[in-house]
Amino acid sequence: MRQITPKLAALLMASGIANAAPAVAEDDVVIVYDASGSMWGQIDNTSKVEIAREVLADLVDDWDADTNLGLVAYGHRNEGDCSDIETLVKPGPLDKDRFIDTVNQIKPVGKTPISAAIQHAADLLAYRDRQATVVLISDGVETCNADPCELSAQLEKQGVKFTAHVVGFDLEDEAQDSLSCIAENTGGMFVPASNADELHDALDQVQEAVKQEPATDEPAPEPEPAELPEIELTGPEQVTTGAVFNFSWDGTIDGQDLITIVPADADEGTAEGYIRVKDASEGSLTAPGKPGLYELRYALDKDRSTLASVPVEVVETEVTLTGPEQVTTGAVFDFSWDGAINGQDRITIVPADADEGTAEGYIRVKDASEGSLTAPGTTGLYELRYVLEEGRRTLANVSIEVTEANVTLTGPKEVSAGATFDFSWTGAVNGEDFLTIVPADAKDGKLLNYIRARDLSEGTLTAPSTSGPHELRYVLEEGRRTLASVPIKVFETDVDLTGPEKVRAETVMDVSWSSTINGKDFITIVPAGSDRSTVSNHIRAGSATEGQVKVPEEPGFYELRYVLEEGRHTLGSTLFEVVAADAPIDNGAGLSVPKTAKAADTITVTWTGTSKSSDQRIALARKEQADFSWVSVQSVGAEKSIEIEMPDEAGLYEVRFLDVANHQVLGRSIVKVG
Repeated sequence: MRQITPKLAALLMASGIANAAPAVAEDDVVIVYDASGSMWGQIDNTSKVEIAREVLADLVDDWDADTNLGLVAYGHRNEGDCSDIETLVKPGPLDKDRFIDTVNQIKPVGKTPISAAIQHAADLLAYRDRQATVVLISDGVETCNADPCELSAQLEKQGVKFTAHVVGFDLEDEAQDSLSCIAENTGGMFVPASNADELHDALDQVQEAVKQEPATDEPAPEPEPAELPEIELTGPEQVTTGAVFNFSWDGTIDGQDLITIVPADADEGTAEGYIRVKDASEGSLTAPGKPGLYELRYALDKDRSTLASVPVEVVETEVTLTGPEQVTTGAVFDFSWDGAINGQDRITIVPADADEGTAEGYIRVKDASEGSLTAPGTTGLYELRYVLEEGRRTLANVSIEVTEANVTLTGPKEVSAGATFDFSWTGAVNGEDFLTIVPADAKDGKLLNYIRARDLSEGTLTAPSTSGPHELRYVLEEGRRTLASVPIKVFETDVDLTGPEKVRAETVMDVSWSSTINGKDFITIVPAGSDRSTVSNHIRAGSATEGQVKVPEEPGFYELRYVLEEGRHTLGSTLFEVVAADAPIDNGAGLSVPKTAKAADTITVTWTGTSKSSDQRIALARKEQADFSWVSVQSVGAEKSIEIEMPDEAGLYEVRFLDVANHQVLGRSIVKVG
């Protein structure tokens, strides 16, 4: 057995392990393994499921070959399915490799039906006929509308000797109470573990308890009974089914003793709903859900013997429930009730033939007398029910027919990929319903771009970036069922872009594009050959078709692109070159300009080419000035040289050959004045 760390020792003592009853070596044992989705959570950068696999492998490798071992898992196949419980290994002689391989194949996905899984394991072990031991490993609380505390008490009462040990892995503090009661009610041990080492130690402790040798045939001599003080118990003569009632007592013996309410003819030691007396002298319990004669009992924790009791009659009370005769699928509807018993009771809507205790969509009654629910998404006959929390028994019900809603949709027949489009609808059912556009063959309930219906009758969506047949759909929030749809063809539009073929680094580049699809689309500059969804230096298209984009710092070949905001899909591009920040740029003028000059010097500028324009000029401008503004300018004549006087102020200047008539720059070159 592993050595117990001081921290774990404290946890074990707090959990009452010192008093846990060992199982017989020849017991059949079933491990109930939590495969709910929360097991993918991480501890110290390792998922809990990986930790559990490693620890269980070590545990099984050391397991006593004389003990038959089985494996039950829950939550490992389906999301949101409270019936997802399966026997993976039947109790029998241990095949260690097969057992470990089975554990390693488990992939957590679902809910946490702890109560049903323990019941499944107990039935697998034939707990009513022979001694049975279950080991539960769980990182969460019951999520399937059941009470594991109540179930474990029933199993302990009904079984020959049913014991459940519980390892609470990485539990929140408040969650420990909901699992520790399972062990407490069956004489097992509860061990919390917060990391891999503590999980190892916890399972070692459980294994050691299971492996302990049975007691000798010679029974230990019974100690002389001590004389106990008299207990005085006071409670109401009559209470209502499922109601919370108060009582008091005098003469507490041990803070772990129980106060419980049980049928009047219940066997000695029976404890169903109960509280511990602790250091109090008064408390409250919830009355059973069925009327009849009961007893309020004070029972010793040591042997569950009754020291005091008072009779309590549990009587039925009338609850009235009022709701609509007919509602529309997925619609929110109002109802009211009178005679509420317990704030934890439920109002629920279920199919008319649903089993007693079924609660799908529901609200708690709390201290209210009216409320609202969402009607199911499928038409049919249903019942609105008032269901006691205690025993899940229906006290009142009214019939409701759920009918189909009449929703109409109006939208465009076709729309450009990535464009926004308007549409409208009538007959909205629920403000939380969806308006969405999806591929025509998408499954019912599929949602891509969508808006909520709210209290509106019209809206706007963005078309997908992928062309092809699509549908605009009205989808119920309840059940995600489509109530109306219209076809929409999504087509792709080409966008032409215009910009310079060559531009200096770190400047601003004038660009234009043929059309704007969506104001949020990008006009961007990216390195040539970049992935089609890349967005770098950019502006938004807005409502314009021209603008300026900052040029990258690094020389090289780049692409000017029009990229849809929706899906980051490129609709058009053009290639250009970025040259050094001081490089001359020639578009046919063949300018020759000195690279440097002193302030107020005169320089000679020559050129080799011209245009047929009637207005050509040589301009001197500050480098950052707009193309067609200048410090000085001279018209081009027959000569192909000209002299320009440099400014008195130092800085970077640019000599430009301008075709003013055609609004073109045919050449440009930088001059550094200093």
